[in-house]
Amino acid sequence: MKTTLTLCLVLTALAACSADDDPNRVVGELASDRHELSAEVSEPIRSIPVIEGETVVAGQVLVEQDTTRAVAKLAAAEAALAQQQARLDELVRGPRAEHITAARANVEGANQELEFRRSEMDRIEEIHARGLAAPDQLDRARAALDAAEANLKLRRAQLEERLAGTTVEELAQAEQAVKQAAARRDGAVVDLERHTLRAPVDGVADTRLFELGERPSPGQPLVILLGGSQPYARVFVPEDLRVHVNAGTAALIHIDGLDAPVNGRVRWVSSEAAFTPYYALTERDRGRLSFVAKVDITDDRERLPDGVPVEVEFLNGRGE
Repeated sequence: MKTTLTLCLVLTALAACSADDDPNRVVGELASDRHELSAEVSEPIRSIPVIEGETVVAGQVLVEQDTTRAVAKLAAAEAALAQQQARLDELVRGPRAEHITAARANVEGANQELEFRRSEMDRIEEIHARGLAAPDQLDRARAALDAAEANLKLRRAQLEERLAGTTVEELAQAEQAVKQAAARRDGAVVDLERHTLRAPVDGVADTRLFELGERPSPGQPLVILLGGSQPYARVFVPEDLRVHVNAGTAALIHIDGLDAPVNGRVRWVSSEAAFTPYYALTERDRGRLSFVAKVDITDDRERLPDGVPVEVEFLNGRGE
């Protein structure tokens, strides 16, 4: 914070000195928008296909982390989705003819079993009436008859279920299960893709913070990207010039090391001053105010390096 305030005051003072010669000229430096690309998973770094200082395009791979675990999770999610989809297809198709035939055969077998148990019960009752059978034989015959009747009811209910087919509720449950499995599969696909960091914009790979084989923690920056095909001039506009400088204002950018200035256009001017007092501004205080501005280079040329000092001359400022 202290360093930033000092820089603002120094640049403001330099701007004031320049204003003695040209009231429309301010000072600053070339800068780029910084993009910190962070890790989302804690997996070893498998590949870094770019080097520091290399120009990259949007979508280009910058870092790849090991995907073994993510690939396995995706395979499991796809298998679960296929299972749920097959179950839904089965319910939509309804019961197979073979299952209905088997259910009819079970009912027929239960009928024959019931007839046998009834005849056996009649025989045991007749023998018991003559005193030739023990009471426990009669009880066992009665229990077997009851079991046969219950089994017949069960088989008939199973046949009716087969003939009725799939219910609306069963289909709804199966459809929701398929959607849930598909969402898990989609989440696994996203997790797999996030093992690879790609450039969000055109720019320059400025710094890589990890090397091959290292395992970053989630949220740690892996690569710092300087965005844009060209840096912009970051300058401080003094208070008395601010009303003449707005987004779209044309400018000439004088860059150290270049013989001729390059054309520029103001992209943005801060709405808040770098110096903000707690009380009403005096005339002396107003002279210390400055506003950060970004001026884009509009000439089509090779990329210039960041950090080079510049002077920006506004073409429709107060001096005209």
